[in-house]
Amino acid sequence: MTDDRWPTSSASPTATTVLAAWAHDLTLDAVPVQVGDAVIRHLLDGLGTAVAAARQGLAAPSLRVAADLGGPAEATLLGTGARVSAPAAALATGTLVHALDFDDTHAGGLVHATSVVLPTVLAVGEQVGASGEECLVAAVAGYEAVCRIAGAAPHAFHARGLHATSVSGVLASALVAARLMGLDRETAVNALGIAGSQAGGLLEFLATGSSTKQLHPGLAAQSGILAARLAAAGADGPASVLEGERGLYAALADARVPAGAVTDGLGETWQSARITIKPYPSCQLMHAALDAVSATVPLPVGPDDVRSVAVEVHPDSADIVCLPRPAKLAPRTVYDAKFSLPWSLAALLVDGVVTVDTYTEAALARDAIRRLAERVEVRVVHFPGVAADTPGRVTVTFHDGRVLTGGVPRSAGGPDRPLSESAFLAKLAGNLGSPELARTLAAEAADLAKAPDLSRLLELTQESLS
Repeated sequence: MTDDRWPTSSASPTATTVLAAWAHDLTLDAVPVQVGDAVIRHLLDGLGTAVAAARQGLAAPSLRVAADLGGPAEATLLGTGARVSAPAAALATGTLVHALDFDDTHAGGLVHATSVVLPTVLAVGEQVGASGEECLVAAVAGYEAVCRIAGAAPHAFHARGLHATSVSGVLASALVAARLMGLDRETAVNALGIAGSQAGGLLEFLATGSSTKQLHPGLAAQSGILAARLAAAGADGPASVLEGERGLYAALADARVPAGAVTDGLGETWQSARITIKPYPSCQLMHAALDAVSATVPLPVGPDDVRSVAVEVHPDSADIVCLPRPAKLAPRTVYDAKFSLPWSLAALLVDGVVTVDTYTEAALARDAIRRLAERVEVRVVHFPGVAADTPGRVTVTFHDGRVLTGGVPRSAGGPDRPLSESAFLAKLAGNLGSPELARTLAAEAADLAKAPDLSRLLELTQESLS
């Protein structure tokens, strides 16, 4: 018995067959210069966030487990200099990239693209001795895959309690690994089919303030590499893993998504160039509100000078960064605070900035921020478009009678409001702990397409951790 809601023709190309063929045949000449430059910038930003996390001693469990897994000396374990298996290295690097929640975000898919692409590029690229050009092309394929797979069902995974980065990231990782391993098209399709059965990543951390979300990209990158290896060893997977009746979208997003929603415009419309580089180490869904405050209020202000703050928020954002209200007013953990709009907005008003140092145990204990957070009123507004690319609007009322109202059209860092080169380098320098090293690493990354391999890039990254 057939169900006419679902395509049944085996002759119709599936999303994975199109993705795999495109990635297999992709060359650097086919990648627009601005897309290649954007990808290099994102890889560089990811290296910076990974180093910053390692410098703070974050992701220690992943590093420890990766070291214990060991295996053949295929790839560098960042922060230690040890060499472990590529899947183990990817587990640790993915966790490091995402540990501070300072890594990039694609607004349409609400995914942290670099956190799954970079670990796979580094681990498998080093394992196979890939050239810089081959690593760059594989990265482009991975970025397009993760953004398109998640963006074909905007917010649908999050609405079901799943982390879209984890769900779509495992397939992107498999595609990157397949390209770097030189797998043929059919084997790459099998890798994607296998990867789909490993997709997951629960958002239940929001209920407790735990940091399991940090692990999601590492687990996705590790699983994607394993999927590619299984396919290379002869295991197969369903080509209809994305749009099939029991595929990724039906099972995990409760949605029917045709193959074209993922692949239309592939190689013509580049999602790789539409990824936001974060100026704040916190959930992307609150960034427009933070920018609105910075644009409207002379900062810092005395916490007792503010009578109230009204902030407009997209409904999809409110569920994640504003509710439940008691937990958002008094974050239980440092990671919890990164998902609290009232608390983060209060910290911005009091300190004048939101940086890595905003989210510490000492900051959580500050009564002034907590008291001001209680005076933040959230107004849910049904803005058109996706939650991560909507306006930020605030009204701040002071006890002296002043009322300041303002906003921004969208948060900073994205393609329509990009960070300046100086702001980007300042973020990189802060993450690396050295302006000089940031300039050197940026210059090396800019010439990635000419590099014989990844050794110099990895050497400089390790230098920043010594």
